[in-house]
Amino acid sequence: MQECTVNFVGFLSLLWNSAPDLLRLALIAMVPITLTSVGEVFSEKSGIVNIGLEGILLISAFTSLWAAEVTSSPWIGLLAGLGTGALIGWIHGLIAIPLKGDQVISGIGINLFALGFVAFGIMAVWKSAGYHQAPPAARVPALQTPLGDLSPLIPATILIAILTWFLLNKTVLGLRVKAVGENPEATDVAGISVERTRFFAVIYGASLAGLGGAYLSIDWLSTITKELSAGRGFIALANVVFSGLNPLLALLGGFLFGVFDTLALWIDTVSELKPCLPFAFHNFVKMLPYIATLAVVAVAIGHARFPKQSGQPYRRE
Repeated sequence: MQECTVNFVGFLSLLWNSAPDLLRLALIAMVPITLTSVGEVFSEKSGIVNIGLEGILLISAFTSLWAAEVTSSPWIGLLAGLGTGALIGWIHGLIAIPLKGDQVISGIGINLFALGFVAFGIMAVWKSAGYHQAPPAARVPALQTPLGDLSPLIPATILIAILTWFLLNKTVLGLRVKAVGENPEATDVAGISVERTRFFAVIYGASLAGLGGAYLSIDWLSTITKELSAGRGFIALANVVFSGLNPLLALLGGFLFGVFDTLALWIDTVSELKPCLPFAFHNFVKMLPYIATLAVVAVAIGHARFPKQSGQPYRRE
């Protein structure tokens, strides 16, 4: 049996030498969580809660890979992911806004539908049991950077988070979105359409989740499986709580979750560390992103301030 030769100083040395790669991998891993949580922040500001993010990621991953493969264009695939997210957001909005349905039940329905739809779709389209690899022509080309190859969606994600913050806090539209979440009655009296504003917010939010799903299947992981989203939609919901509905903090939280995800993979794969850790610890390490999620929710849930009408349908008197 191989003996452990790495002490604490040696561990820090390994970590320091791997820092550029860890940073690159953390940036790669943050994209789907950040996009999804920034979109949900925008939606929840209007009072519409969408817990179907996991399902949106999964369905959009499927449709974007299919579209990219059929057209041999990853850019069409990204648009398909955006469009799929927008469509699901519209359906969720239809249930939640004019039909006054329960937003939580609608979100659960999206998640359950996604599990069956994607498993069936992979078999129907590619005659494969739960797995299909994206061909090279369907994959988003990488950018050459000092850190190595990075997706163009990484800077796009950072820009989207900043623009969403600006939209919410520095524009009339953002003021209206926040108003319909806090006091839809007063907003309605002021002549602003509560329904249209909420529809825009939920579609915008779901579109970003759809883009995150496309990133999973035709960029980062370049595959589609029935478990591809791997809980990232739920981690995004935790990140929304962490952010306090601030898109810039959602960006920071997405990066931190990316760091935990990357550290878990790094610790589990560095050969020098394997003799130093008990076998059971390797399984524990894989849970790091989810443990971090629970810790963040436990700490942040008491401090997060959500709109007064969050999750509540507006009934005009």
